[in-house]
Amino acid sequence: MKEFLSQKGIAYQERDVSVDREAAREMIQKTGQRGVPVTTVDGEAVIGFDRARLEQLLAKQGGGQHPSMGLQVADASKIAQKVGAVPVFGALVGGVRPGSAGEKAGLEQGDVITEVNLRRISNADDLEKAVAGLSAGSRAAIVFMRGQKEIRAEVTL
Repeated sequence: MKEFLSQKGIAYQERDVSVDREAAREMIQKTGQRGVPVTTVDGEAVIGFDRARLEQLLAKQGGGQHPSMGLQVADASKIAQKVGAVPVFGALVGGVRPGSAGEKAGLEQGDVITEVNLRRISNADDLEKAVAGLSAGSRAAIVFMRGQKEIRAEVTL
């Protein structure tokens, strides 16, 4: 599933239901399913890797023409909580696709994105919404933390 979405240039948020009880509860509540993968596209659930259904839903929403930063992200506060660290708000970068806008912006695994175009980013959903609200070819001003250092970057999506 991740490879399919990455090849299409589609940004996604991965939630590991084996360790994230809230994600597991949400998945079961929305779909009645306990098996994975479950993928949602514009609120519609796709159970398993159903390429035809995914293609259909993506075509409905513009075929993945939304800009992508090419990142795998998680809620920084949830990760900090799991490791017993002080809560941090933002979108924690877990992976950066080579050649992506995220890589061009200088983002690296472990960075925490806190702002996009003056919009505060408190979690992974905020980042997804901020990027989805932009059009392909637009510029984005990004603020992220690397350790204790705040870094500002600008990138074209």
